[in-house]
Amino acid sequence: MVKEAVKEKKGTTQDVEMKDADSVPNGDVPEKGKKETDQLTLEDIREQVKLIEKGVNGKEPRFVSRVLWSFSATRRRLNHSVLRRLINAYFPSTNMAAKEALQLYLDEPMDTESHASTPSSSVSTPSTRPRSSRPPPTYVPEVEVYIQLLVVVHLIDTKRLDDALQCSESLVQKIIGLNRRSMDALAAKTLFYHARVYELMGQLNQVRSFLNSRLRTSTIHVDSHSQAMLLNLLLRNYLHYNLYDQADKLVSKSTFPETANNNEWARFLYYIGRIKAIQLEYSAAHRHLTQALRKAPTSAAVGFKQTVSKLAITVELLLGEIPERSQFISPAMKRSLAPYFQLTQAVRTGNLAKFNEVLEKYGDRFQADNTWTLIIRLRHNVIKTGVRMISLSYSRISLADIAQKLQLDSPEDAEFIVAKAIRDGVIEATIDHEKGYVQSKENIDIYSTREPQLAFHQRISFCLDIHNQSVKAMRFPPKSYSKDLESAEEQRERERQDLELAKEIADDEDDF
Repeated sequence: MVKEAVKEKKGTTQDVEMKDADSVPNGDVPEKGKKETDQLTLEDIREQVKLIEKGVNGKEPRFVSRVLWSFSATRRRLNHSVLRRLINAYFPSTNMAAKEALQLYLDEPMDTESHASTPSSSVSTPSTRPRSSRPPPTYVPEVEVYIQLLVVVHLIDTKRLDDALQCSESLVQKIIGLNRRSMDALAAKTLFYHARVYELMGQLNQVRSFLNSRLRTSTIHVDSHSQAMLLNLLLRNYLHYNLYDQADKLVSKSTFPETANNNEWARFLYYIGRIKAIQLEYSAAHRHLTQALRKAPTSAAVGFKQTVSKLAITVELLLGEIPERSQFISPAMKRSLAPYFQLTQAVRTGNLAKFNEVLEKYGDRFQADNTWTLIIRLRHNVIKTGVRMISLSYSRISLADIAQKLQLDSPEDAEFIVAKAIRDGVIEATIDHEKGYVQSKENIDIYSTREPQLAFHQRISFCLDIHNQSVKAMRFPPKSYSKDLESAEEQRERERQDLELAKEIADDEDDF
């Protein structure tokens, strides 16, 4: 048992907790593994700090973006010991007040940690700062902001929301006071977790005015990172309280930055899809949701893709289309989309009884997914599908039999539904009101209608959409266009050589 526990501790670098030490008789083994894990985490964060300093000094924001890409992996390995050593190593001695304020959010160091941080053992500062004979680098406030952001995230993960709110507020005020363009990406990430704390505390409406003011400021400063993040945060805020009209006004009166990363684009397109679906604009909603799935990460963000897929399937059913079976059988989606698979089967067969059974069985889950309002609208689609199936099966059928098959209250209801289906072009039939039956017309060749044209138009529009999005997503190295351009001196030299060559050719022709 001891060997298996030791192997399990060495095989993972996450969630190293003290309760595991109680299950192992020899406490030195997990303590040693914990120190090794902390040391690896410190080494990784040291490399990230180097990238931040390199990006700030060289005015290259892509290095800071590279650090934020690995933020989730770093977040899972944080603990109080790692954060305390980072604060001691990277906070300048001239800013002792901020250093002590951050240390108050962390637990007091254990005896082993206090011995390890004494002058006799050079673990704290030398392990996090590279040893070099060069003078120490200049103070970079972005490093201080990044470390405090790590503290905020760790407080959120440990459910200390009051401390996280206080720490994030001080961090936001610090970023506003510094007002450095090299801090744009870090500021956007800080604003996200600042709003996240309010959401976890159930006070999301209290941060709305602050987010609006920061959006105005970021728009004036042309801060694309914060602008994209704040637009998504405000849309999330409005949709959380079902304020769809205000969310639609925000989208119509603002412009999402084209240079935003794919993750922010995916979130923005998802929120627009939700708004359009509630406003009965199902075609636009389906287009935006499809683009959101296309821009989502391929190997991560499984929860986001599940949420978007649920809404996209519901919208596709409302459009009168049946989703492909491959969407439901993928390993990452199979379990979460099981209720929607049964819902699709009910809509495809026009079985109203099965549809009501699915609503009764999975109603709570549909409400949790925020798709209940849209799924209720599917009842009419189920009835229309049932009418179409009946029209294909019977050349003539009474209204009473239609009411019985569709589980309607009376033949009058069936007459009204069939009349509406005929008017909408769902079926080709006539109603005999005196005798109370429906007479189906002969099947018309589908290629003599506009349906093939509409199908081809939809496919061509989809391909053109993919092409346009791909062109917009292309990135080129800065000033790469000038590599193939020749200088003025080179151009004059080339022209001189061309003239000499032309003269030689002319002389040869004269001699000939």
